Amino acid sequence: MAILGIRRETKSQWERRTPLIPEHVHELIKQEGIEVVVESSERRVFTDEEYRKVGARIQADLKDVPIIFGVKEIPVDLLEPGKVYVYFSHVIKGQPQNMAMLQRLLDLKCTLIDYEKVTDANGKRLIAFGYFAGVAGMGETLWALGQRWKALGYETPLARLQQPYRYPDLAALKKAVAEVGQEIQEKGLPEPLTPVIVGFTGSGNVFHGTQEVFSVLPFEDVDPGDIREVLSSPRNDRFYRVVFKKEHMVEPIDPTKTFSREEYYQHPERYRPIFERYVGDLTVLVNGIYWDERFPRYVTKAFARRLFETQENPRLTVVGDITCDVGGSIEFTVKATMPDQPVYVYDPLTDEIRDGVEGRGIVVMAVEILPSELPKESSIFFSNQLRPFVPAIVRADYHKPYEALALPPEIHRAVIVHNGQLTPPYKYLSAFLKRSSS
Repeated sequence: MAILGIRRETKSQWERRTPLIPEHVHELIKQEGIEVVVESSERRVFTDEEYRKVGARIQADLKDVPIIFGVKEIPVDLLEPGKVYVYFSHVIKGQPQNMAMLQRLLDLKCTLIDYEKVTDANGKRLIAFGYFAGVAGMGETLWALGQRWKALGYETPLARLQQPYRYPDLAALKKAVAEVGQEIQEKGLPEPLTPVIVGFTGSGNVFHGTQEVFSVLPFEDVDPGDIREVLSSPRNDRFYRVVFKKEHMVEPIDPTKTFSREEYYQHPERYRPIFERYVGDLTVLVNGIYWDERFPRYVTKAFARRLFETQENPRLTVVGDITCDVGGSIEFTVKATMPDQPVYVYDPLTDEIRDGVEGRGIVVMAVEILPSELPKESSIFFSNQLRPFVPAIVRADYHKPYEALALPPEIHRAVIVHNGQLTPPYKYLSAFLKRSSS
């Protein structure tokens, strides 16, 4: 009989998500004839009893289960020989903190399927939490803005907002943000804070999630080229939204060339960053863009230093770095955070950080597990995407060679390790493994 396990998340006390919700577990049992074993958890947003009621077997561990589904990285000492693991491994960029885990999977002759690489033929991701990262990230960023203003001595309606995890659901979060927006529209914000210009990067699921929350505020859209006009005649009863496209962030090094999105992704070395032309005029930057080391940094420490050396009170107040690439597209995102301490202040003049919202510098929100702040809704959203692929994943014969695996192409693309070997598309990771072991 086909069997799968759902692991208990152990990476963080804040992690309450599940890859498969009870409703879909019930379908897998009754409609697909798959046995489901759930590792007992007191923290998971869906209780053991909810899984038991739909026919799942609840156990203290998953030692007898060959295929295990999770959400976040699995600690090295919990990996077991020969098993098939399905989770977000965060290894595809050669992340040094996860190379030991990847090496252990190889040593134990395991198979790894990574949700992040489940894509269609055009490379579009099909299974992701990105939308709810955007939702929670926007909530955290607005909370951080209200707290920062309060620390600077300005009382505003945003100070009443709570962090997303403190609301029972998304509807309650949006209701609270809408009430704040209504008061701003009626009474305005303190003049020294205006205009409040919020810039957004990215165009995918994360961006759309941010707009689920931001759009209930009173706002006016502004093109990047028109920001200076807003600065000269600001209004205090609204926010200003600026959506940046790639052509606002980089330009060809060759002055005779025009921007080409396709060329930029294929040859980023032919482009230079220009985003900093706009960043200093923003109040808030919400970063939801994909980035890896092939691309330039869009906001550097050097830029932040110049900003604070040349201006007494720089406008840039909060950076909501939802992508949370440490040292990445936003260079002064120097560490990831958790919901109990979601922000820190980066001081460009000393290159130091201080947890909280007080002190000279820019407030950085870089919560690493944002979707976990809305665990039930994000789990439902994720499980709806994963459910159609589960029977094929569970029924595949992993003794067969990689090329012969009977998996849907979307899943086959996501097999990073097969029986202890990096698969052909991911052989490049061997260089990162060697680097981390040297």
